[in-house]
Amino acid sequence: MDTHVEYRISLSLVGTVLKYMSIPLFVPLTVAIEYGESVLPFALTIAVAIVVGAGLERLHPKPELGHREGFLFVALTWLAVPLLGSLPYLVAGQGTVAMPVNALFESMSGFTTTGATVLGEISFERHSRSILMWRQLTQWLGGMGIIVLMVAILPQLSVGGAQVMEEEAPGFSIERLTPGIRETARMLWQIYVGFTLLVFGLYYGLHLVGTAPNMTFYNAVAHAFTTMPTGGFSPEARSMEVFSPAIQWTAMAFMLVAGTNFALFWHAFNGDPDRLFGNSEFRSYVGAIGIVGAILLVFLATGLGVAETPVNVGPLAGDVESSARHALFQSLAFITTTGYASMDFNSWSTPTQTVLLFAMFLGGSVGSAAGSVKIIRWYVIQRVIRRELYTDVHPDAVVPIRTSSEVLDEDTVHGLLAFTLLFLLLFAVSTVLIYFDTVRHGLSLSTLEVMSTTMATLGNIGPGFGIVGPMNNYLPFSETARLYMVFLMWIGRLEILTVLVILTPAYWWK
Repeated sequence: MDTHVEYRISLSLVGTVLKYMSIPLFVPLTVAIEYGESVLPFALTIAVAIVVGAGLERLHPKPELGHREGFLFVALTWLAVPLLGSLPYLVAGQGTVAMPVNALFESMSGFTTTGATVLGEISFERHSRSILMWRQLTQWLGGMGIIVLMVAILPQLSVGGAQVMEEEAPGFSIERLTPGIRETARMLWQIYVGFTLLVFGLYYGLHLVGTAPNMTFYNAVAHAFTTMPTGGFSPEARSMEVFSPAIQWTAMAFMLVAGTNFALFWHAFNGDPDRLFGNSEFRSYVGAIGIVGAILLVFLATGLGVAETPVNVGPLAGDVESSARHALFQSLAFITTTGYASMDFNSWSTPTQTVLLFAMFLGGSVGSAAGSVKIIRWYVIQRVIRRELYTDVHPDAVVPIRTSSEVLDEDTVHGLLAFTLLFLLLFAVSTVLIYFDTVRHGLSLSTLEVMSTTMATLGNIGPGFGIVGPMNNYLPFSETARLYMVFLMWIGRLEILTVLVILTPAYWWK
């Protein structure tokens, strides 16, 4: 029986992506030269990218991406790129990421903008500046990559309810934004690069005026690379906690931007700001941040949100500015799945952490760098619930589901509901699997810790609670569990159905 998928086309296009991956590797290579560090990890990876990429390209001289080939191309690309990205860690041989499983974990976490880490020690004494910069850069590349992917490919494949993007923001489809895909991708890159340069300028500018003495040029570049993609990696062991309140407030503004549908910025910059501010998903997104932030503010300002010890209560209880800053910062970090930390929220009380766990499931906007379920899906679900309640009383009524001024077709609604159910099912099953693995290896974790671990990887959020808290890492888990978490980061970033589709017999056979 012949397969119905021209896999050579998909592999050829993966080769093209790998070949172009050699270009950004010159950034950490330049950093290595600047600081007198070894260039071998990056020079060798550049050579591998070019040779392997060119070899795969030869599998099909003129690839045309069909519907089925699109699924395979997307899934394989987001496996091949992290595999390539793990080479610098392995060649450098520094710290815990010198081991294959850990190198793949760190690379997958970077490119999927998850922010979970297996670095045992984050310091310039343990890791070179060039390796840590590569770690930051992987998130910046992954953030833009997923935006272009969500805009250019997934709506055409009708994956995971991604077609809702066309319904939610008219003109958002790749054909409507600009006359061609390349031009649209170029414009999205321009917006992304522009915001990155802006946040870098503000970070470093605060350093120059003396407001943020430790936000050096290196740190400003490194954190600009992980703010815009909602990544959360930091070359500082204690994340954003080490920086001044001015830096934290600046990071909040750009986390808000990074979790917003980038296509709406395109419309706003082209003279139609109403498309942004009138968008139902954007309003729901901002409202969710405000509600979660307000709840956390009450907890922290009253002392209810921190552990019952004087050491932890002192810095927050009664301090409105600090409470507001940390509450809003962590609301943004969790909802946008950025993974930064303004303080160690492991010191927060269980009810406060439960609110943060709830925020993990919200996610940012479609067409943004954020992960998790996404706000638009929850918005539509609540509209569906309202419709069901209304039609129970008025059985003859026909009530369409609207987002902004658009009416969603029922196939889109059903696909969206199916994705959300599948996400929650995968979360539940994975939580059980990870829990049994921790028991098998003698780890004693609370239910909250295990749930946060699962959601932090599946939702591409990064830190959780307890042993995977913001100042900790994922090293305590077994290699088997870490490999499974690599799978969760991969499938979660690709909206689940993109991967599951290629695992069905109907996809492969005529």
